[in-house]
Amino acid sequence: MSAAHQLVVLIDPVARRIDGESVRIAKDVLCAGAQAKICWPQGPEEFARALARRGGRRTVVVGDDQALLRTVTLLHRERELDRGALALVPVGAADSLRLARSLGVPMGAVAAARAVLEGAGRRLDLLVDDCDQVVLGALRVPALGPVRARSASPLGAGSGSAGWGPTGSGPAGWGSTVWGTARSLVRTLVRAPAPVAATVAHRLRVEADGVLLSDLDQPVAGVSVASVNGLAQVEVRGCAGESARASARAVTISGPVGGFRYGADAVVGGPVRTRTWTALAGAWELVLPT
Repeated sequence: MSAAHQLVVLIDPVARRIDGESVRIAKDVLCAGAQAKICWPQGPEEFARALARRGGRRTVVVGDDQALLRTVTLLHRERELDRGALALVPVGAADSLRLARSLGVPMGAVAAARAVLEGAGRRLDLLVDDCDQVVLGALRVPALGPVRARSASPLGAGSGSAGWGPTGSGPAGWGSTVWGTARSLVRTLVRAPAPVAATVAHRLRVEADGVLLSDLDQPVAGVSVASVNGLAQVEVRGCAGESARASARAVTISGPVGGFRYGADAVVGGPVRTRTWTALAGAWELVLPT
């Protein structure tokens, strides 16, 4: 029997807790179509041990992006990514499956489990940093999204009708007309404007294969890096909307004394003073629908 029909199925405990029914369905479909060894690791150490004992079986992860990332990172550090294709049955909240969706993994337990049984392995690139941490999707610096700025009301946030007294104050019938109209007019005049996007400048030095794209004296809005066609595609976005792009095997980003934070897949890293990411072409294999 081929490795594609001998499976070791690692079921992430988070997936069991969030959606036990999808886990059960995936397990039933996989067991019906292949010889499957089901593993129920209770934590990272048990997960690593089960992965190390997989033998010649194809590894199937039932879980979210974090579970997939954990698996690829462990295999990379053991230098075993080339020992066969991985497969994923995505189970979790929608915002925890963005990476899986971007990689082309079917959403839904039945469709994903059938793809495990009937699909084919596809070689994919990744980025690896100088601490041996992998990036399967996108890398962003800084890690946080754009800051929203709001102008303060002259009367203070949430003042509303505070300080204006009760509606019925003043002569009978007068408070409900004159004072009500005045309050409405003032609220209209002092209402805070709608939130506007504020461009936040960051001091970053960016080098692509030794070529300087930006230095610490040139504030930028952000940097993004992804591995495409075996190379790191880097974009440095300027504060005025301009951008610089390059393709390189390695990208080094340095920050100010306090360091910088970065978002890699679903993980926030840092702060670090400097970090280098290297693109590895076709470094791992993922089973996807044919």
